[in-house]
Amino acid sequence: MKDLLDYLVRPDASLREVIEVINRGSAQIALAVDAESRLLGLITDGDIRRALLRNESLTSLAENVMSRDFYALPSDATEEEALACMRRETIHQIPGLDEGGRVVRLFLLEEIIKQKRRPNSVVIMAGGKGRRLRPLTDGCPKPMLRVGGKPLLEITLEQCIEAGFHSFYLSVNYLKNQIQDYFGDGSRWDVRIDYLEETRPLGTAGALSLLPENISEPFLVINGDVLARIDYGQLLRFHDEYQAAVTLCVREHATQIPYGVVRMDDLRVVALEEKPLLTHYVNAGIYIINPGLLDLVPPNEFFDMPQLIEKAMALQHRVTAFPIHEYWLDIGHPQTLQRAHEEWTPSSTFRA
Repeated sequence: MKDLLDYLVRPDASLREVIEVINRGSAQIALAVDAESRLLGLITDGDIRRALLRNESLTSLAENVMSRDFYALPSDATEEEALACMRRETIHQIPGLDEGGRVVRLFLLEEIIKQKRRPNSVVIMAGGKGRRLRPLTDGCPKPMLRVGGKPLLEITLEQCIEAGFHSFYLSVNYLKNQIQDYFGDGSRWDVRIDYLEETRPLGTAGALSLLPENISEPFLVINGDVLARIDYGQLLRFHDEYQAAVTLCVREHATQIPYGVVRMDDLRVVALEEKPLLTHYVNAGIYIINPGLLDLVPPNEFFDMPQLIEKAMALQHRVTAFPIHEYWLDIGHPQTLQRAHEEWTPSSTFRA
């Protein structure tokens, strides 16, 4: 485990600072302590995301978000006792405290059970033509465009492997041979790769109808033109915690209105707002989907992901939003591809 200090924050720290601690500690948790290192509260990655959905600002204080009702163990507790407690209470971290309530250690579920391979499959949508990126995509599939010296698709694959996934399905159509020749059966990465071959474009969800019937666990779906650093293990836990049928990753997006906005009550002007900045959440192109929803995907028909989600909601399936505060970029335009070249570095990704 990392140095315990990597997980500690003061209650007057901002949410932005807490996010930095959570990301640096790689355990999806920060421990709020006083000047004597006495534990005051816990802040999980999920707490941060729920706070953002409540419109909390990144300048809000940790004490406004932290949970004061938490589980803790004596610092001399065994890993077996910690594991039993975490499984009983369905939690993934538990602090160990001395007699004065000071944090001495942090038990982490993943470190105790040392889970290496996840049973969940990953579907990467890599069949699009990338028309907006022509002429770069005239002879190259969009997911095979290089960022930081590697194909975008390989970056996504390796991130998922690092998070413990080993079963992959690549949806292919346009210039599919280039993708299949490069990745093969996945043995170069010690994983299994199968291909969902579209005979014609099937949209952002239609290829899911080509998945085998033996998919039994919630599966991850990633658009092949997304560049992100997301903790996929935390995403799976979020999906499970909220008992969702679909979890949709969302990203905050700001739009500057270039004009002064006039607010009226009938014909009476009640307010003037000069060039306001509007913020809203947009679809980030990353999903967790329960296998039962595959029955909603029509076979061999063009079908987009929004259609699947709307169909699921109409049938009262639970759809939850997972707000992303980590790095995320949609490589769909020449401008965003250039941004990726300028910003992306092959630094370490999150381990789940």
